[in-house]
Amino acid sequence: MAFDRLEVEKVAQLARLHISDAEAQEVTSRINDILDLIDRMQSVDTENVEPLAYPRDVRQRLRPDEITETDRREELQRLAPAVESGLFLVPKVLD
Repeated sequence: MAFDRLEVEKVAQLARLHISDAEAQEVTSRINDILDLIDRMQSVDTENVEPLAYPRDVRQRLRPDEITETDRREELQRLAPAVESGLFLVPKVLD
């Protein structure tokens, strides 16, 4: 699929972008390069390739699920300007 300069100018107009002739030519060239790359990628035979979650065969090292901080809710709520039923009250922003 080829993208021509007229299509670039049409899209620029729809997006309310003002581009020069040189910019339109550059964008056309870049879009065509991207479309060519996509065509080449789609032509690769992936029939016997297993899907991967990650590009490298690496295991995720997980840290132990341990509590490292103490509960400071009451201490912090004493500093808050407004608290009700254990919740911080904040000013209404939207009606």
